[in-house]
Amino acid sequence: MAAERIFDRPVSVRVRGCGCEERRLNVRVNIELLSISNPVPKKDLAVRLTDDTDPFFLYNLVISEEDFQSLKSQQGLLVDFSAFPQKFIDLLQQCIQEQNKDIPRFLLQLVSSAPALDHAPVSLNVVETNPFKHLTHLSLKFLPGTDAEIKKFLANCLKCLKEDKMMLEEKLKKTEEDLTRQLSYTQQSLSEKSRELDKLKNEWTSYTTALSNKHSQELTSEKERALQAQTQYQQQHEQQKKELENLHQKSIQQLQNRLSELEVINKDLTERRYKGDSTVRELKAKLSGLEDECQRAKQEVLSLRRENTTLDAECHEKEKLVNQLQTRVAVLEQEIKDKDQLVTRTKEVLDATQEQKVILEESTEEKQRHIEKLETTIKSLSAELLKANEIIKKLQGDLKTLMSKLKLKNTVTIQQEKLLAEKEEKLQKEQRESQEMGQSLHMKEQEVCKLQEQLESTIQKLEESKQLLKTNENVITWLNRQLSEVQMAKKLDSPASAHAGGRPAVSPLSMPDRPSFHSSGMSHPISPLYAFQNFLDPIHSKNGNSQCPVSKVQLNSQLLKPSRCADAHTVPASGHTANKENGDQLGLESKYFRKKDDSIPLRGLSQNTLNSEYLRPYMPAKAQPSPKAAGTPASAYFPGS
Repeated sequence: MAAERIFDRPVSVRVRGCGCEERRLNVRVNIELLSISNPVPKKDLAVRLTDDTDPFFLYNLVISEEDFQSLKSQQGLLVDFSAFPQKFIDLLQQCIQEQNKDIPRFLLQLVSSAPALDHAPVSLNVVETNPFKHLTHLSLKFLPGTDAEIKKFLANCLKCLKEDKMMLEEKLKKTEEDLTRQLSYTQQSLSEKSRELDKLKNEWTSYTTALSNKHSQELTSEKERALQAQTQYQQQHEQQKKELENLHQKSIQQLQNRLSELEVINKDLTERRYKGDSTVRELKAKLSGLEDECQRAKQEVLSLRRENTTLDAECHEKEKLVNQLQTRVAVLEQEIKDKDQLVTRTKEVLDATQEQKVILEESTEEKQRHIEKLETTIKSLSAELLKANEIIKKLQGDLKTLMSKLKLKNTVTIQQEKLLAEKEEKLQKEQRESQEMGQSLHMKEQEVCKLQEQLESTIQKLEESKQLLKTNENVITWLNRQLSEVQMAKKLDSPASAHAGGRPAVSPLSMPDRPSFHSSGMSHPISPLYAFQNFLDPIHSKNGNSQCPVSKVQLNSQLLKPSRCADAHTVPASGHTANKENGDQLGLESKYFRKKDDSIPLRGLSQNTLNSEYLRPYMPAKAQPSPKAAGTPASAYFPGS
């Protein structure tokens, strides 16, 4: 005999005894297929019920093919013996799935004729619960196990437990051996790793000391480099200061213009905000009134539904009136459609306003025009909304009078419910539109906050630029003082050797583009341009840089016109003659007035100060216009009158 286990699971069963209350019990259901070969091969189905907590709880059932035929005819089964075990297991699984629910659809019942389950036959029922009836799909009768069967079952249980115990002991021994091996291996690896750690610590300490020494050397070298770079940066900074003066003045003008524009925009936005707040408050008040009216209409609908039950008897008498009223209702529906068209127009106008708002956000220059258009549209919209509200109130009054007078049939009430639903949808749409308006107002407030932050930042930049201007003015005053000191030193150093001889020779100056010339018979031979360059040369030598910031000053052509010499004798210059016929004013060559790319105009020194203070020592004592001698050519550097 060979046994094949198909199903072995605990299932919750409702136990019902004769004269006892129903109780729940967890029962293990074991299903096996027994194949018998002697003397004829056949298969039997063995079902056993046991309790894990009670070892003496044992019920057995053996179903052969012959027994199944009688069971099939008794209970009207439509399944063969070969498919019966699987169908029975499916029913048990459905019971297991439904056992945790409050009202299970499938459940197992263990019914006994005796008050207790001891030594009494039992029937196991698979029941499907419906709200109408309890249907028993299958009912199997089990016999209680005898003492010999219980002993045999307990012996099998003991045998299985011992086998499990042996298996567990073998597993424990194997795991202990594996763990001891792993322990020894880990201890060895730990000792090796600790040694490696000590080596790494020693190497790390040596490496850190070497790195610290190296870094200290690098720090000293970097400090020396930084000092050298600092001197270069200071010189570059002095050059950049003068270049930034013009940029600061331009930026100040731009910022002032921007400030005025932002103030105008800020005022407009604040006015727009206050107007939007007032419109939102008005819309909220209107919405609250519409919600109250909607609630009243709902209450009236409920009262009408109650009254419709009593109006069935009076319907036959008032059918004539109903026909007349239906025509009236058709007229009212047409009026309502007209009102809906008005509402759609108002929505289109609102959409147009929203598009204008988007355009306002994209272009700040056209804000004022769009704001005026929006104000006009909002005024028209508010007037139209007031008209729509008055029309809705009139319609509601008409509906109330019609409802009180006519008391229509159920069909009329259904139409009115549809109308109310449409009005509710309209109210919801208006609420959404009001929410969108609130969101747009919130966005505008955020924009106003951003503009205020930009204003604050521009004010801070203005203050910084003012401070930079003050520092630049201080630098310019310092430069003026330096120039005056150099000029005074030049006065003291220059002896009267220039006036001593009849023909003094003037040495050429250090500028590469400056021409060298000798004037004979002049009271003061040196040009004012060269005199101004002469007292700038000591500043070059003091700074140790040929490209001093002061040497890059661009002198105005009017300032560089030298005063007329008292003596009429001037030195002729090759390649330059006075153009008396055209009346052109002769002076210095164009290369001396050419603007360099890196030059910055000297601000803070007026023409009068340059002419009076800095060029006065180099002018003759008595500079009076002398009539030009006949036949004497005009000088290229001292133009004639």
